[in-house]
Amino acid sequence: MGIDRPDDADLPSGNSGDRPSAPPNDGQQSAPSHAETRYREEYYSVALRTQEQRATTRARQEASPSDSWTETKNLAVWMWGEYHRRWPPEERPQPDRSTDPPGSWRSDSNRYLDSSTNAQIEAECDRIVEREQEKISPAMRDIESQDSTRHLVGFEHRRKDRDRIKEKVYDDIDLLGRSPREAISVLPDAIRYTFQYDEAHYTQGVLTDVMRIREQGFRLEKLKNSWSNDEYKGINSQWIEPSTGQRFELQFHTRISFEAKQITHSSYERLRSHQADAFEEMVLHAFQRTVATVVPIPPGAADIPNYPEREQSAR
Repeated sequence: MGIDRPDDADLPSGNSGDRPSAPPNDGQQSAPSHAETRYREEYYSVALRTQEQRATTRARQEASPSDSWTETKNLAVWMWGEYHRRWPPEERPQPDRSTDPPGSWRSDSNRYLDSSTNAQIEAECDRIVEREQEKISPAMRDIESQDSTRHLVGFEHRRKDRDRIKEKVYDDIDLLGRSPREAISVLPDAIRYTFQYDEAHYTQGVLTDVMRIREQGFRLEKLKNSWSNDEYKGINSQWIEPSTGQRFELQFHTRISFEAKQITHSSYERLRSHQADAFEEMVLHAFQRTVATVVPIPPGAADIPNYPEREQSAR
């Protein structure tokens, strides 16, 4: 079956039998006949419509990812509102801190650290701030300055909230038997950064920046490519500053994938709390899939290899 192309569909045929016959030429310039004038007008009108159709199609193709993303963002706002109607945050059980001793810490998910352990973690957090300010952030800013096609986003949130740090440290102490200092030393994202690229420069930009970071002396510990993940799009990498052993995270995003991450972050945190029942978890996973599905994948992004290569794509 042939393909009906827009530029062929409605144009008059080139066959002379489809055109009005030209009058005999007596050697003088004759005025075009009424039929020939009408034919030219119709032909020109069809040509204009064809060009308009082409322009409209190109505009739709170019705007499609952005339009789809705008629609999905609006849908996500509505879905999250409905989620809160079904599971109001204010109705979640709150921890009882009334008998906790001074200096201790208890999270909303009821994780608990005694005063001594909490003080050790606070001291380690202070040291993390020093390393970030003196060594890591200046290097990240220097790397940022080497390419104007991308930039650091969310830099003001580069240090993880201390309550979130303590939750993760508690899990390591409780589940793995680590000391507080050991637990915080292996925390990969107490410091975290995000480079945001436009889609056309994403893949080459990521590969180049990985080399730049290595040239700064940082050691790549892990790189997870999640562009094929159905609930999260992007690349997360973990690095070590060798002189202090301080670990930090660097994420690689496009504008849309970063916005998607921001939209689904509360859902991710709720799932990580392990306080949701099976039905709520199902709804949260469906919400994350709805948002991630329309995130455009930059050319070649899904082919950037994990490090180590066995590493599975995950958030």
